[in-house]
Amino acid sequence: MLHLKGHEKDLGGGFVVRRLLPALDRRNVGPFIFFDHFGPVDVPPEQSHDVRPHPHIGLATVTYLFEGAMMHRDSLGNEQLIEPGAINWMTAGRGIVHSERRPESLRGKAYAIHGLQLWTALPLAHEEDEPAFAHTPASAIPQVALGGAQVRVLVGSAFGASSPVAALSQTLYLDVKLEPGASFELPALVSERAIYPVQGEVKVQQERLPARAMVVLEPGGSVTVRSDGPARLVVVGGEPLDGHRHMWWNFVSSRKDRILRAGADWEAQRMGRVPGDDEYIPLPPTRFTPPEPVS
Repeated sequence: MLHLKGHEKDLGGGFVVRRLLPALDRRNVGPFIFFDHFGPVDVPPEQSHDVRPHPHIGLATVTYLFEGAMMHRDSLGNEQLIEPGAINWMTAGRGIVHSERRPESLRGKAYAIHGLQLWTALPLAHEEDEPAFAHTPASAIPQVALGGAQVRVLVGSAFGASSPVAALSQTLYLDVKLEPGASFELPALVSERAIYPVQGEVKVQQERLPARAMVVLEPGGSVTVRSDGPARLVVVGGEPLDGHRHMWWNFVSSRKDRILRAGADWEAQRMGRVPGDDEYIPLPPTRFTPPEPVS
């Protein structure tokens, strides 16, 4: 098993996230190429953690909240209030622009925010698909009881339940709550799997896994996950990527030139805009210098 500690990253305005993927030792787990854990954090009325309009290509964003709310708006004209327990899947494809801001109902109020922002790389055949956005409410996500473990099947299939969330490649995403002293067996549901405790320490087989650290499991075979105290964890994974991906800023592609073109398009404001929102995040000052693919 490979252990990843992750690192803290300030996205601006004191909004700090814990980033687990990509890591030096592991770029992705299945299609998941990006894993950010934000919060729990209390946001005072005068502070803004809004994410201004910014672009994506070649990936799908997967937003999941444990607490709080945010308003998604995109260049397709979608407006969606994101609340705890729902899955919000945005397929960037050939290009989309979106923002994530404090909902109007929370303006001038203190609130708490806690969640995960993950990205999956789109399969090669779908990198240039038309952009799309799909919201799956919390009430539509299946839940399975395994003794002292409650499993929500966010994406994919597990323990006899299947999520209604549509993915373009085999993808697994589970939200698991463990009662004190509970355990469950995690089978080899997909080729690549990782476990990340959001809250509370767990043991995977006999190895200790603290909160906010990730373990990438060996392929094949089931593992036992147990907790002495209350814990909450997620499982992510899927089939291996169908080739190397380049990743720079908010762009993912199998082709270096495509990322360069996306940067030029965003700088020239050719990628669309979020209706009613003229703000935007400019390109980073350090530009994309394509690395050679790792064989």
